[in-house]
Amino acid sequence: MLNRLNLGQKVVTYALLVLLALVILFPIYYMGIVSLKLPRDIYRSPSLLPVNATLKNYIDLFTKMNFLLALRNSLIVAGLATVVSVLISVLAAYSLVRLRYRFRDWIGRLILFTYLTPSALLFIPLSVIVARLGLGNTLQGLIFVYLTFATPLSTWLLMGYFRSIPADLEEQAMVDGATRLVALFRVVMPLVAPGLIAVSVFTFTGAWNELLLALIFITSPDKRTVPVEVSYLITGDVFRWGLIMAGSVAAAVPVMVLYYVGQRFVVQGLAAGAVKG
Repeated sequence: MLNRLNLGQKVVTYALLVLLALVILFPIYYMGIVSLKLPRDIYRSPSLLPVNATLKNYIDLFTKMNFLLALRNSLIVAGLATVVSVLISVLAAYSLVRLRYRFRDWIGRLILFTYLTPSALLFIPLSVIVARLGLGNTLQGLIFVYLTFATPLSTWLLMGYFRSIPADLEEQAMVDGATRLVALFRVVMPLVAPGLIAVSVFTFTGAWNELLLALIFITSPDKRTVPVEVSYLITGDVFRWGLIMAGSVAAAVPVMVLYYVGQRFVVQGLAAGAVKG
């Protein structure tokens, strides 16, 4: 009787997992199928199979559109925003966890509150700041804007990782003559490497997929990022679904590769940050 009960539980569990996988993977599959169809096949043949499959949408996307330039812009913006954000966040999170000064707890809460503030409420003051700095319609200005939501999240996540590292390790290093910064970068940083990779992946993904701020702060066609370039494939009430889906697939590939390469570190980083976070 117990064996039958266990077997029934396994069947239900696997059935639910298969259903969940189908729900998650079906939109991706459908996106890929539509990207391989011409407009006449999309509307006349709503098949879930690659009928009359063609790469014309991808060829047009990379030869007739500015998609390669948009990919380069997104890599520059997301990459630099990630590097700068993580560097600032490491110092800020370490300071909030290890150092003792007034209003430290309130600063930590303020950082979280800053991240939770909707972007729609910030783009007007950000527009004024960016304009006064002379960074309007530039990739540098967009990187600066992305730091406003990337840095608070990175700092908050890294605080949990630093709390999971015993303070005795760096104190011992400082007893041996190391400064606090040397102890941070030579003792603590290697221990929180999985957490750094996890935070970097999340930050890069957020900057790569961001549309609202990029749509507002970038007006030149040669400076558009990937989400903006894909949105401009919609002209008026005409939805060129083949090109849109091809652009979506091309935009998803770099992030999918990043997650595939760093998945082990992401899982380790999440586990490490959950110990005492």
